Amino acid sequence: MQKYETMFILNNNLDEETRKAQIENLLNILKTNGAMITNVDEWGSRELAYEINKETRGYYVVVNYETENNKLNAEFERLCDINVNVIRHIIVALEQ
Repeated sequence: MQKYETMFILNNNLDEETRKAQIENLLNILKTNGAMITNVDEWGSRELAYEINKETRGYYVVVNYETENNKLNAEFERLCDINVNVIRHIIVALEQ
């Protein structure tokens, strides 16, 4: 199994209930496509390194997972791209 780490930044203006629902939705994308989530670390609200879409703060979440599904990352990125509440995301393959 390949190990990955992904970070996504949510819009900081979301209320707590909506933010939790968005995080759960993104985690479910990974789970339903065969990923085994090993760690979820919510960093919380932080200042962005640079302004993105007139936003200066975002809510950071880091997820570690393992998967054998090569198409999972492409699907996750596609769904993050169309989600208006996700400001940025990145997926990094970890060394085995």
